[in-house]
Amino acid sequence: MKKFKKTLKHFWPMYLMFLPGVVYLFINSYIPMFGIQIAFRKYNARDGVYGSPWCGLKNFEFLTKTKDAWIMIRNTVCYNLVFIILGTVLAVTTAIILNEIRSKFAKQAYQTIILIPFLISMVIVSYLAYAFLSTSDGFINNTLAKLFGINAIDWYNTPKYWPFILVIINVWKGLGYNMILYYATICGIDSTLYEAAVVDGATRWQKVVHVTLPSLRPTIIILTLMALGGIFRSDFGLFYQVPMNSGPLINVTQTIDTYVYRGLIQNNNVGMSSAAGLYQSVVGFVLVSVANGIVRKIDNESSLF
Repeated sequence: MKKFKKTLKHFWPMYLMFLPGVVYLFINSYIPMFGIQIAFRKYNARDGVYGSPWCGLKNFEFLTKTKDAWIMIRNTVCYNLVFIILGTVLAVTTAIILNEIRSKFAKQAYQTIILIPFLISMVIVSYLAYAFLSTSDGFINNTLAKLFGINAIDWYNTPKYWPFILVIINVWKGLGYNMILYYATICGIDSTLYEAAVVDGATRWQKVVHVTLPSLRPTIIILTLMALGGIFRSDFGLFYQVPMNSGPLINVTQTIDTYVYRGLIQNNNVGMSSAAGLYQSVVGFVLVSVANGIVRKIDNESSLF
């Protein structure tokens, strides 16, 4: 107790600055947790949360027993894995290339251009995609297809193209934010490491492999762990807005979020939505814990050598 009082007396300004964040987190994250019980109740607004009858795990059955369960879980996992892997590779590559640019003006211009898509609303992105892909008025069908003598493609009724379209749009939109984080890390690397590499006769590529990438490793691990935690919370706007919610595309664009949204709007089933949210949170927590354990094990093993 004395040690705590001594620490509090010494660091009280820090604790005072820390207090608003703790209050905000408690109000917005911990108090609403009483609503978890809705996932186990047959909720109706007339009886309220406490008056609604318990139904056990019945609200979770749609995640395993419906015919769409496998499709939405497959899409959610596969899309997000591709987003994480491809997004990380491209963001790191872009940050390294940006760091090699010597012109200050060009570097700032490229940063701004790459970051702009991240600042655009997904609703705007969906209309940009429509401007390119529209069968009747789209840029691709009206300009590029005619230029190369290719027949017009009905994008919004052809599911096979949409996995590639969604990946391209997601990477294009999120590249700037991730690139800035990696670029900031590169800027913080000790310049003496590069100087030592030059003295040892290292080429530019060898400096990237033996200095830049190892220094980026902690940032890559942290961002990957954060992305894994949200792997079952897919980008709702991407999967719902961009394909314009077209019927033929359901099998390739349906994720847990869009499925729950449709179920809530069509059936007004609050219990089912709450169950899906709890499922997403638990799976995300498990993924982060497992990934963190694997990373720690690898670090411990590498430190022995």
